[in-house]
Amino acid sequence: MTQPYLIALDLDGTLLNDEKKIPRKTKDLLFKLIDLGHHVCISTGRPFRSSNMYYEELELNTPIVNFNGAFVHHPHDSNFGIHHSPLELDVAKRIISACETFKVKNIMVEVLDDVYLKKPDEVIVNTFIMNENPLQIGDLHKTLKDDPTAILVHPEDHHISELRAMLQKEHAEVVDQRVWAAPWNIIEVIRSGISKASGLKKIAEYYQIPQERIVAFGDEDNDFEMIEYAGHGVAMGNAIDELKARANYVTLTNEEEGIAHYLKNILKLV
Repeated sequence: MTQPYLIALDLDGTLLNDEKKIPRKTKDLLFKLIDLGHHVCISTGRPFRSSNMYYEELELNTPIVNFNGAFVHHPHDSNFGIHHSPLELDVAKRIISACETFKVKNIMVEVLDDVYLKKPDEVIVNTFIMNENPLQIGDLHKTLKDDPTAILVHPEDHHISELRAMLQKEHAEVVDQRVWAAPWNIIEVIRSGISKASGLKKIAEYYQIPQERIVAFGDEDNDFEMIEYAGHGVAMGNAIDELKARANYVTLTNEEEGIAHYLKNILKLV
């Protein structure tokens, strides 16, 4: 075969269709590429617990990027190492205090697969935690004892811009932030300098794949760095305009199996 490529897949709005399923044609093509010796990996903002089902469905044997690069590991090969880049606890508590002054709806803190909530929230529990993981509810300043992987803040809609501006002004040196797409409007805070690109770079070095043979697909602002890092940075047809402007190529939407469309063309598959 030709030299192997590293193919990095965002999940929501990219690999997954609007029903949160992997489309059949895309799945079959990815199986074929893996058989040909290419490396397919998942690179997502999701924690491992809510991306593992897709990892298993694709029968992957590669490292996975979770929490937008704050946690990178290989589920089947300990030789890859475990790369966890959490926020420092005192920084996290300062962020929490700042968000509390805005009387946000709720704050969720994740330490890998342990979850801490400021107050009960059935929607968050059912949507993000899936009732499967350790969960503590209460004053985060008391319950949180370890450096957190990520902080998720659910502000009032009219406070989003003001809260983000405050985080940028007062904490930009130590944290990065993203906003999840509607309907959530959740602000995610992780350690500064961490991104999907930093996670993907670890995987590329592991397989010794140069940038020109890295293909990355995404649709949101948490994909900016990864799309710019990859030799083939591909925005989905449903991606935000800012990502399309940074991408080398815009493919079809996640509903139209844009991943399969692009890979067939670039890798000359029939």
